[in-house]
Formats: sequence, structure tokens, C-alpha cells
Amino acid sequence: MKLKTTLAIALTLGLVFLMTGCKVRYPVAQQSGKEDVGYILLIGNKEYAKKTVSVYLDNEPPFQVKVIKAKDSNRKGTAYTIATGRRSIKVEYNGQIIYNKELFISTQETKQIILP
Repeated sequence: MKLKTTLAIALTLGLVFLMTGCKVRYPVAQQSGKEDVGYILLIGNKEYAKKTVSVYLDNEPPFQVKVIKAKDSNRKGTAYTIATGRRSIKVEYNGQIIYNKELFISTQETKQIILP
């Protein structure tokens, strides 16, 4: 009788240890409803801060962007929506090109373009 009880307890404890060793894998959460767009934020020094510059994306017509100060970039400023992927970005001020790079923009990513 004592042997059966001990054997039953040992078997129960063994099953408990086996069950706790297994991990339950929950399904991975998927995000939905987010648009497939990225954002750019233009940050400038004293020369360009609070001024409007022309931004050329790939070979599209330019659009006007207001440059913000570096210390205000965390709280203020307008992030401009652009399509994701590899984009050629050129910034022009008073007829001079001040920034010209090719960037990769991911979904919902905000790229901070720091002007010289």
C-alpha cells in the first residue's frame, strides 16, 4: 500500500515537471490597419531653421517643407508623408542643393534629415 502511494506521488510529480517544461506558444500578434507610408522630418541649424525649402523625391515635382530647429525636433514640427522604399531625396534652398542622398524608408518610419 505504501509503495503504491509513493509510486503514485512520484508519477504525479513527474507529470507535473514534464508539463511545466513545455512552453505554450501563442500566435504571434499581427499589426493591421497601418498604412504603408514613411515620414521625413527636416531639421536645420540657425541658417535654415524656420525657413521653407524645396524637397524633390525621385523625379517628382518639388514640394515645400518647413525646416525646424534641432532642439524642437522632439516636440514640434511637421513630419511629411512619403511612400516607402528606396527614395532619392534632394533638398534645395535659394537655388542651391543643400542635401542630396538616397534613403530607404520603412513602413511607419520617421527619417530625420539633418541639414548642414
